[in-house]
Amino acid sequence: MYGAPVTQQVRVRFTVEPNYAGWRLDRYLQEKIRRLSRERVQRLIEHRLETEDGRRLKPSTRVAPGLSFALLKDAEAEPDTPQEFAVVHDDGALLVVDKPAGLPVHPTARYAANTFTSLAKLRFPERKVDPAHRLDRETSGLLACGTSPEVTKVLKRDFAHARVHKTYLALALGAPVEDAFTVDAPLALTGASAVRVRMHVAAEGLPSQTAFEVLARRRAPDGAPVALLACRPRTGRQHQIRAHLAHAGLPMVGDKIYGPDEEIFDRFTRRAMTDEDVALLRLPRHALHAWRLELPHPLTRAPVRLEVPLPPDLAAFWEGCAP
Repeated sequence: MYGAPVTQQVRVRFTVEPNYAGWRLDRYLQEKIRRLSRERVQRLIEHRLETEDGRRLKPSTRVAPGLSFALLKDAEAEPDTPQEFAVVHDDGALLVVDKPAGLPVHPTARYAANTFTSLAKLRFPERKVDPAHRLDRETSGLLACGTSPEVTKVLKRDFAHARVHKTYLALALGAPVEDAFTVDAPLALTGASAVRVRMHVAAEGLPSQTAFEVLARRRAPDGAPVALLACRPRTGRQHQIRAHLAHAGLPMVGDKIYGPDEEIFDRFTRRAMTDEDVALLRLPRHALHAWRLELPHPLTRAPVRLEVPLPPDLAAFWEGCAP
């Protein structure tokens, strides 16, 4: 089931986190909305920003932790998204769901109503469901949430201190030389790409490490080699698995940014993808699935181990590949 497109004026709300203390407001918003240029961000601040107390903020305003404001946005028809998600685990404190591909977790400049957090408010109106980690919109699979601020705080701390172990499944184009390998390559937003959110391997980047294990090898209908990989990120950078696979010469099937041509992503955002783009991608979304999750329970500290299989779209692609 998909939600109908939503057209309205929306308020995209922001609360400044402690690690951004002292940043210029325009730089803070550029960090949060990376697809917008600095000029565009400055225009939004001047004409489309409102604060709780009504005071005017400038692009050069230095932000402080806890500062709250909203950007007014005349929303285009919001893209439709899946409106249902399966509950994998719910004990009253820890909620873990199987997020479908195509559903954003949090509101963004493009999505406001059709998000997991919005759906969770409707489904659990008496609980404060808050995801403890990120999953990209196109990534499917396990998403761990707290159901109260106290529980969510513990969960987020466990993620930050590497007490949570995540294993993803990915379908990658190419033939890995070894059945088990590790990519240890620092990642950074360098601005070297036309796609502003693309992460690059760069010496000045943050330490980033992912362990990969080949679970099976097949060939796509056109003869291209495809590998089913278990991916275990040891750090938590943006797009880490996708960027590391591209760096290893094993781009993920369906990846519009790190795949055959990053300009496909630009055409996708403009709804201008070509038949050649679709053929190159092989799948309409990147083939990444949050498969397994191991974590201490946020209240009892007992180990919790969860797993969800490949969703139908990825399973169908894999079954269509020859052993």
